Amino acid sequence: MPRGPRQQSESGFYHVVLRGNGKQLLFEDDDDRLRFLELLSEKTEGDGIAIIAWCLMSNHVHLLLDDPDSRLSHAMHALGTAYARTFNEKSGHVGAVFQGRFRSIPVTSNRQLLQAVRYIHENPAKAGIASVDGYRWSSYGDYLRGSGITDTRRVLSMIGGREGFLGFCADGRFGFYYPRVSKRVPDEDAARAAAFALDGMEPQQIKELPKSRRDAALRALRAAGITVKQIERLTGIGHNTISRITM
Repeated sequence: MPRGPRQQSESGFYHVVLRGNGKQLLFEDDDDRLRFLELLSEKTEGDGIAIIAWCLMSNHVHLLLDDPDSRLSHAMHALGTAYARTFNEKSGHVGAVFQGRFRSIPVTSNRQLLQAVRYIHENPAKAGIASVDGYRWSSYGDYLRGSGITDTRRVLSMIGGREGFLGFCADGRFGFYYPRVSKRVPDEDAARAAAFALDGMEPQQIKELPKSRRDAALRALRAAGITVKQIERLTGIGHNTISRITM
């Protein structure tokens, strides 16, 4: 089945995820990471794209980008091609380095923009690799020091500058965020995906809602890629009811 067109962001902001082909490592050492960042800066700047946040993990990369001229696909293709050539020449690897085409999640509000920034910086801590402030390979340090490849101006203007940045990172008022990067939400991510789809409402509360609001909430969960079985587990609503409303 042919892949559908990318969903366009009216704001121009995208949360982009690049994954290693077959979950392979994208970086063998710090020289690889530095080369990737160099190419990222070069290819995005060439297409008029600003880097709002980034984090390099072992087999995937998170980027938050501002693409006012709709040049995202061109820039990411150029980045992937250039880095794959460098990586393969150095490592002796043969074949694709990145998994298919990149995933892009449109950012639809300032709230989601802030959620995405915090989510991206929290990746190393959630993976048990390092603390947020102890991880070298993210834009967290750029926000604190004002250096690096990151355009921090928009986000800092929204949260009170660098003085407000540390408080923002610890502040829960921007709610849950879940970037859907696959057609189906994995079981271990279902609760977080549901909280994001429901804007923080507990899934168990759905069955207490008036029928019209209950049905709308169930449809929102299905639209977020959460399966009927997962919704049944999270909400306590019967399988047949969920299927009837959402299918």
